Amino acid sequence: MAKFDGFRAGIGIVIAALAGSEKAAAQLPALSLDPSRLPHRGTIDERFQSYNVEMVEVTGGRFWKPYRANASPAARDAVNTGNAPAGSNPDLYEYRPPIDLSNTRLRTLAAALAPSYLRVSGTWANTTYFADSDAPPTTPPDGFRAVLSRARWKAVVDFARAVKADIVTSMATGPGTRDATGLWQSDQARRLLAYTKTVGGGIAAAEFMNEPNLAAMGGAPKGYDAAAYGRDFKAFVAFMKASAPDAIILGPGSASETAAAPSSAGFIGTRDLLAASGPGIDAFSYHHYGALSRRCSGIPGETTPEAALSEDWLARTDRTRAFYQSLRDEFAPGKPMWLTETAEGACGGNPWAATFLDTFRYLDQLGRLARAGVQVVAHNTLAASDYGLLDETTFRPRPNYWAALLWRALMGTIVLDAGAHSGMHLYAHCRRGARGGVTLLAINTSRTEVGSLRLPAASERYTLSADDVQSADVKLNSTALRLGPNDELPALAGVTSPAGTIELAPATMTFLTIPNAGNPACD
Repeated sequence: MAKFDGFRAGIGIVIAALAGSEKAAAQLPALSLDPSRLPHRGTIDERFQSYNVEMVEVTGGRFWKPYRANASPAARDAVNTGNAPAGSNPDLYEYRPPIDLSNTRLRTLAAALAPSYLRVSGTWANTTYFADSDAPPTTPPDGFRAVLSRARWKAVVDFARAVKADIVTSMATGPGTRDATGLWQSDQARRLLAYTKTVGGGIAAAEFMNEPNLAAMGGAPKGYDAAAYGRDFKAFVAFMKASAPDAIILGPGSASETAAAPSSAGFIGTRDLLAASGPGIDAFSYHHYGALSRRCSGIPGETTPEAALSEDWLARTDRTRAFYQSLRDEFAPGKPMWLTETAEGACGGNPWAATFLDTFRYLDQLGRLARAGVQVVAHNTLAASDYGLLDETTFRPRPNYWAALLWRALMGTIVLDAGAHSGMHLYAHCRRGARGGVTLLAINTSRTEVGSLRLPAASERYTLSADDVQSADVKLNSTALRLGPNDELPALAGVTSPAGTIELAPATMTFLTIPNAGNPACD
């Protein structure tokens, strides 16, 4: 867990007025900052920026239908066509064949984000049967909704090895895993862990169940409650300590609660889950989505592109984190926090989740959570539905992928305190790979006003922009980011800015690296 010194003196940020020049565009107040004096705030895991591949992607099955549906019914795999969350509207889903984890482009792009955690879980994992044989069944056994074959799980292990990702997963917990009295049995989990080892892999971390506060939707037995979860979780912890003692036990993995969130039918409060399960977790995991997408909510105005740069929208990740952090402090004090699933909106995201507009949320969320000491943030998904980092049919990068690539290249694991101020979102880390160096991330969420940042030293500038905020294309320093003819990643070249005032155009995100900042926290 990152430790914070709470020290905020010496930040050197002052608000100043722009003087002596006339600007055509409206101006935000200028900020003046000395990167050499930014104090240490904490550290994050080297795999802080991670991602999900949903279990249903691995097995094949029905996942959130893209707004532009394009799957061919002829491609269906009869084993897993009926796999969908309990009680859900089947019209929300579309069949996908199993993801091709051997695809060269997919591996190249995932490897560029290394090191990372690869989480294979999701609601569908709760009721997926691992067929520990070379001849998997043609239909799921009673109590399960999908079949995971050896071949498809080996593809996960091989992919993880190739892209330098450590595997995180959760266990099957539905009716098919239980004895006649309803007690969870570890046979399925034991087989999965053993097979993983035989093919040269390992499980770095595991949750017992995906989103236990929504257990009914995840296929738990009828009447499943906090007491049943507590009993099962204790059995899971005992199993993991005996079978995979080096794995990190995560929990509870609840979804998008806040103090103000209303409960619903089938909902189990996370406080009740933690009180019933007792100690046992090594890291406190939770999920955050700022809203249901219009795909699930049926309410077009619940979240809108017009609000996507608003403080209310961007701050929702803080409100969810604060709620779960209070429970962590009460039930698992001192344990690190992992956000194991997050994206623009639940249920596959909104139409603009695949555009430059969502990149503001993506980078701002990383900055906020690193500043707050969250150790891992796993985006959902790498390449499925509208919120994927990559297009699910072509595996071509979406704007959030390019932002992820820049974060990986420039932001180190030591977090600095850039202070609190209005007018611009500003985050600071030690520069990755440059001793004493500092990287700043300045996010101008105003659509009309130019921001200004004054630095006492020269910097290398990397500005992300788009001709239209809802474009699927993104530019780095005014040059479009695209893969080369053989899927080569483009050079991420900065532009030198001399000491003094740097202008930050409306609706842009800018990384500024100061390699010779001489910040003692970064030595």
